Amino acid sequence: MDAGRVRAEPATAWVSRPAGTIARVSDASNEPAALVAGLNPEQREAATHEAHHLRILAGAGSGKTRVLTRRIAYQSATGAIDPRAVLAVTFTRKAASELRSRLGQLGLRDGVQAGTFHSIAWAQLRQRWAERGITPPELVTSKLGMIRSVSGERSRTALLDLMGEIEWANARCVDPEEYPSAATAARRDPPYDPQRVAELMAAYVNHKRRQRVVDFDDLLRLAARDLRADPVYASGRQWMNRFLFVDEFQDVNPRQFQLLSAWMGEGAHLTVVGDPHQAIYAWNGADAGYLVEMDRYFDDAATVTLTRNYRSSPQIITVANAVLSDGSDQRGAALVPTRPDGAIPTVSVHPDEIQEARQIARELRAAHRPGRRWADLAVLVRTNAQLTPLTQALSSADIPHRTRGGGGLLDQPEVSDALRSLRRAREVGTWIGDLARELRELRPQIERADRALDPESEDADDDAGFDESDEFDEFDEFDGAEDPSPRDRPAGERALGDWTSDERVPETPRPRSGRIAPEHLTAERLANLDELVRLGREYLDLDPAGTPNGFGAWLRSSLADAGGADSDAVELSTFHAAKGLEWPVVHLAGVEKGLIPIHFAETQAELAEETRLFYVAITRAEEELVIHRAEKRTTGTREMRRKPSAFLEPVEEALDFLNGVEHRRPRRAPTSGQRRPAPSTKAGLTGTDAELFATLRTWRLEQSRAAKKPAFVILTDDVLTRLASVRPLTRSQLLDIRGIGPTKADLFGDALLKLIADAP
Repeated sequence: MDAGRVRAEPATAWVSRPAGTIARVSDASNEPAALVAGLNPEQREAATHEAHHLRILAGAGSGKTRVLTRRIAYQSATGAIDPRAVLAVTFTRKAASELRSRLGQLGLRDGVQAGTFHSIAWAQLRQRWAERGITPPELVTSKLGMIRSVSGERSRTALLDLMGEIEWANARCVDPEEYPSAATAARRDPPYDPQRVAELMAAYVNHKRRQRVVDFDDLLRLAARDLRADPVYASGRQWMNRFLFVDEFQDVNPRQFQLLSAWMGEGAHLTVVGDPHQAIYAWNGADAGYLVEMDRYFDDAATVTLTRNYRSSPQIITVANAVLSDGSDQRGAALVPTRPDGAIPTVSVHPDEIQEARQIARELRAAHRPGRRWADLAVLVRTNAQLTPLTQALSSADIPHRTRGGGGLLDQPEVSDALRSLRRAREVGTWIGDLARELRELRPQIERADRALDPESEDADDDAGFDESDEFDEFDEFDGAEDPSPRDRPAGERALGDWTSDERVPETPRPRSGRIAPEHLTAERLANLDELVRLGREYLDLDPAGTPNGFGAWLRSSLADAGGADSDAVELSTFHAAKGLEWPVVHLAGVEKGLIPIHFAETQAELAEETRLFYVAITRAEEELVIHRAEKRTTGTREMRRKPSAFLEPVEEALDFLNGVEHRRPRRAPTSGQRRPAPSTKAGLTGTDAELFATLRTWRLEQSRAAKKPAFVILTDDVLTRLASVRPLTRSQLLDIRGIGPTKADLFGDALLKLIADAP
């Protein structure tokens, strides 16, 4: 992909008209200088950089959309690019619409193409088929139904598991034959034996071919293959896509990158925007390596880093930077705040999750003062199971609220599967008792064996590609194929509209949840069913003679959102679903061991992603941030003590820094609603380990003074503790220390290893 340039005409902005003519824009506001006026130096550099391949590392709240649109407009105004040959790729229709709107305001109307990977691929394919006289296949509207047809599975939860595996394999360009080994290497936890999953994947492919339909996964593969198969056609498409701009590049998966490469011809220009600190979809096939290691794919790529945050207060940014500093994957620069000082974030400790929820409700009501709407307030959690006590507490307090994406307890497939059996029950008490007993019997083996992916995670955007198998050897095979019945012929446009919804990430990452059976049940699914048992007993306490229908109605009423999609209501959301959003006031609930990080995150890569997920949650807050945890949490009939999350350790150091506290505060008995920095969870050091720790702290102080940064941004006390106790002697051993990633190893590795080697 050799770079080529369009001849610059500095004073000219070009706009394509519907009739295909080109008109000059004379509005002074569209002059190059005006287009970059008001940008900070980093943003201006990104907008005006002349590199053919440019990577913009844009931290949270750094104005990446503004920079992306200004770069397109500026490059068009100077003649460096032709807007008719611009392709802007995003992940949602809403984002694409926003891009088009902003570009229109900047003088570019009609010329720039902007859309999702799938919508652009679908338009390309339909045009190509029309040119060749091929009747296009229909788009699948019910993938779950088709998978049910080939698998014979009736449980919605098991079907979702299977669909998740198919989509993960498609996103990673893994065909059915490769799936068993790939799934094992990736530590997948499929609903069946991997070989059985591979067989069902192949059966699903054949079923689509017989029905003459394609799913969204197929679109990316087919569009890319079409370009590779016909060089003449490809050159025409590539001329139209000489200047490509891709947003959220850290979330691109291998299939999407494959199509992007096919769109790019010789001399193409590529600008990508992304944030490695917000790479939280590896479980779904996303590969942040395309962003982080862009120079591997484009050796002439330049980089501009945007670090100035315009969203959050300096105090919130301090906490966010501390969390990243303690993580094991530092792949971007720390944020620099620009807003005025705000309130210092706090940590509230509560006796249990009920008191936690009630205290959050009280604080939300107090925050709802004149000039601040309910919609300015949000409560974020790691898992869907945590939403139930919050929903009940807000309902009891008459606080309007809504669950983002409808991702509450009743939307979880394992719960809906269980409730389906309730319809056949004669009375609620027996049904609840049987369910509780079955869960109790299954619990030990489930908790030992649980290694599943995030059960709360919903397949982010369905933006996954299909395998490179040859079930469609030629597009012409669609001609003359047996016509499916009307029932099996979905409306393609309607399907695409549903798919490219305004939210790329369904409001809770798709639950990989299972029915009441060992082969499909995981610990997180167990938690949701435990919550259903608890609610059943609560209902029976209120109405001992209650009926199954009465229980169902009570559940819907008790857990219903009190605010519509457009109403003024507090938002309840999972961390994943909150990405890309922001609120003046944010409460993070349940920051406890086993939830944050999620209990099955074991490898350094998994813990690093959990760190980034916590960082994403923190950076949703603009003015106020309150972190909550409970000392006990009830699941079903079991009350379990909870330890604070390890991620609170760097938070504690940041809060001590902000409060001017030099040493850790001693432990105190918590009081519900009491706000204070989280207690230390670090074991004390003695002897030579303590001496090494003191040496490392002295070294860190010198580094912080030289860098003019707080000491914990260099390395937190907890990282120093781990270094002093483990004493790594090689770079490889150093990278095994949580909190030491490649960047920190490059910066400080030699000095740290020498200090450790010289220590007594």
